[in-house]
Amino acid sequence: MVARINSALAHARVQWGVMRYTPDEFQKEAARFADTLTPRDTQATVIALEGDLGAGKTTFTQAVAQALGVKDEVISPTFIIQKVYALEGQAFKRLVHIDAYRLEASRELAVLGWDELLRDREVLVCLEWPERVADLIPAHAHHVHLRYSDDDTRSIEYTHDKTSTHDTGSH
Repeated sequence: MVARINSALAHARVQWGVMRYTPDEFQKEAARFADTLTPRDTQATVIALEGDLGAGKTTFTQAVAQALGVKDEVISPTFIIQKVYALEGQAFKRLVHIDAYRLEASRELAVLGWDELLRDREVLVCLEWPERVADLIPAHAHHVHLRYSDDDTRSIEYTHDKTSTHDTGSH
């Protein structure tokens, strides 16, 4: 595991503590991150994907989905808000991709069954635009901050529990 992490770090360029990736490296990093996740004891695992338009939130989710064996095309559910993918042979049984960009209030996410999703430990949630529903994001969420650097690079910063830096080798 340490060798994999060191290898991933060797291929990334570090700038101010934030990892920078080319498009190919970016997708590999998202898949590597997915490999570190395990179901929580009693609640869903939530990945809060933060970043401007074009920063890579959907691309990150696509790579996570691919790493989990999703064969369907994964596109941003901007207009349908939520898309659920069944997972086979994985620790998680479902990947739920939510795009909160079009939501005007947190109650709209609640109507979609947010509380039920959070109670299911076999669910992995990738939530784009979490700032739109910030009051509903659980404290245990993994925050992935994505930034567009230029046409050839994206930056990724992980935080966990909203205050501490995410350890790339833990869940």
